[in-house]
Amino acid sequence: MFSWFNAKEEKEFGLQLAEFVIKEMPVEIARKKQDKTVLKRHKVMQQLALKVVEFKKDRRLNVYKKAQLGNSFKWRLMEESFDTAVASELTNLVIKELG
Repeated sequence: MFSWFNAKEEKEFGLQLAEFVIKEMPVEIARKKQDKTVLKRHKVMQQLALKVVEFKKDRRLNVYKKAQLGNSFKWRLMEESFDTAVASELTNLVIKELG
């Protein structure tokens, strides 16, 4: 029962995902809507989705754990000055991939 609330791994993974996005898609790229930056954003989003699919492959994630992962991911992006809309878009992608 208590393992249902143990989301330590999920929070850490959320932070790792955010660090990946911060490294691969700096705030300047995330804000721009030019053709080059759109392609870069799309590539990063695909890689992000693959990382999430790989993570969930051997785990049973409940609603609480998914929420903790999403929260740690989104708040880390916002700490790095990502626009709220961009952070939300990326978080929605992560949550969608978690199923």
